[in-house]
Amino acid sequence: MAQNKNLGAHLALFAVALIYSANYLIAKWVMPNPIGPNAFIVLRVSGALALFFLVSFKFLELPKLRDVPLFLFCGLTGVATNQLFFFNGLALTTPVNASIIMCTNPILVAILYFVGKRKWPSLMTTAGILLGSIGALGIILLRAPFEASTDYLKGDLYILINSLSYGLYLTTAPRLMKKYKPITAITWVFACGLLFILPIGYSDASAIAWETLTPLHWMSLAFIVIAVTFLTYLLNIYALSKVSPTVTSAYIYLQPLLAGVFAFLFAGIGNQDHTGSITFEKILFALLIFAGVYLVGKRND
Repeated sequence: MAQNKNLGAHLALFAVALIYSANYLIAKWVMPNPIGPNAFIVLRVSGALALFFLVSFKFLELPKLRDVPLFLFCGLTGVATNQLFFFNGLALTTPVNASIIMCTNPILVAILYFVGKRKWPSLMTTAGILLGSIGALGIILLRAPFEASTDYLKGDLYILINSLSYGLYLTTAPRLMKKYKPITAITWVFACGLLFILPIGYSDASAIAWETLTPLHWMSLAFIVIAVTFLTYLLNIYALSKVSPTVTSAYIYLQPLLAGVFAFLFAGIGNQDHTGSITFEKILFALLIFAGVYLVGKRND
C-alpha cells in the first residue's frame, strides 16, 4: 500500500515536471505577441487567484494582522518579482536557456540559507555552489551565434533574478505554512502578489486586442492559468504529503531535458523553432549545474 502511495506521488511530481517544461515553450506562443509579458502575468495571477478562492472559500481564514507583512513579502518575492522577471526574461531568451538557469534555484536557496545563518558552508557545499555558478555563468555568457544580441543576455539575467526571488520566497514561506493551511496561505500570497503586479501590468492588460487572439493563444492562456499555476500547486501539495522535500526538489533536474524534448515536439507550432538553441556546450554547463545542485543537496552543515 505504501508503495502505491509513493508511486502516486512520483507520478504527480513527473506530471509537474512535464507541465513546467512545456510551459517554457507554450508561453512563447502567446508572448510577447499578441500579449505582452506584464499583461500576461496579470491574467495568470488573477485567473489562478480566482481558482484558489473557489477551492478554499468554505474554510478560508483571514490572515492575522501580525502576519500581513510576511504575506506581503511572500507575495512580492514568490509571485510579483518572481513572475515579472520570469515571463519578461522568457520573452527575451530561449526556453532551453530558461529551463537550465532555473535549475540554479536550489543553489541560490543554499546561499541565502548560509547568509541568513551567518555561517560558512562545508567544503562539499562550497564546491557545489562553485560548480553551479560556473554552469550558470557559462549558459549566460557563452551562447550560440543567433543569441549574441543583448536581449538574450538580459533575458537570461532576468531568469536568474527570478530564481533568486523565488529562493527568497522558499526560505520565508514555511513560516506561513506552519500557521495556516497550505491552500489558505497560497491564496493570500497570490492576493498580495496581485497588489504589486496590477500597477505594473494593468494598462498593458487593458490594451489587449482580444479579437485578435487565435485558438492557439486561448489554449496557451488556459494551460498556464489552470495547469502551470493552479494544478501544479495541488500536485506538489499531494506529493509533499507522501514523500520528502528532497525527493520533490530532485525532479527539477528533469526540466531542461523535457524542455529540450518539447522543443523538438513543438518545433514549427506558432511559427517558432527553438531546437537551434540546444548545443553541446549548454549540455555540459547544464551537467555542471546538476552536479552543483547534487553536492549542495548532500550538504552536512
